[in-house]
Amino acid sequence: MKYGFIGCGNMGGALATALAKNTTDFMLTDRSGRGAALAEELGSSYGTLEQVLAAKRIFLGVKPQMMEGVLRDAQPMLVMHKPLLITMAAGKTMAQIEEMANCSLPIIRIMPNTAVAVGKGVMLYCANEKVTKEVLEDFLADMSAVGWTMVLEEKLMDAGSALSGSSPAFVYLFLDALADGAVACGIPRTQALELAAMTLIGAGEMYLATGAHPGSLKDTVCSPGGSTIEGIRELESRGFRSAVTEAVCATCEKNKVLGRT
Repeated sequence: MKYGFIGCGNMGGALATALAKNTTDFMLTDRSGRGAALAEELGSSYGTLEQVLAAKRIFLGVKPQMMEGVLRDAQPMLVMHKPLLITMAAGKTMAQIEEMANCSLPIIRIMPNTAVAVGKGVMLYCANEKVTKEVLEDFLADMSAVGWTMVLEEKLMDAGSALSGSSPAFVYLFLDALADGAVACGIPRTQALELAAMTLIGAGEMYLATGAHPGSLKDTVCSPGGSTIEGIRELESRGFRSAVTEAVCATCEKNKVLGRT
């Protein structure tokens, strides 16, 4: 068996869904048993922790606070099989994972977001020196359906996690707020949400296609004396830019705290 998943909640399930587009040679396990339905849906298998630990590559889809206990229980099997570990635990370094596992292992640290389930996600990654180039390339090929991948130095992973891992929640909040405004102006909610979502997608694609500074792109929408600049003034008067910046910074700091606990 090529892959195993320990835990298949929101993020683990999203990664399994993306992986299933390239291979179904994996097994899921979780404490609740809810992963069995997902395994059936994806055409993979569901088993025990012991069975999953026999896989060549293991996704650790558990909360950072639970990681030490899981790795302690798995330690005999990890020593026996020496699998590749793939961790997505916020704040936990590869060195910490090795220390908790109490054995030397190849480790890939990833930080995906939930949009990987629909092939439009972002997955940041780094690897320790025990991961060969061939294994890393094969892993990235297997995960190609996630969307976009980017290698990032491990010291920047807390910040990267705050930006691409957590900020979809901020975007959903913004999306909902945009739709609320449209509804207040008379547009039915279903149409308001679709319009807002497509507008956000288009704005992101415009930046990626042009590489223009976001401030310059903003200026092209704001006509002198027009309505858009009035909306910008209102956002700025309420601390919009500062609130977003501070949200990312606060999330990054929390990731660092999680790494120390």
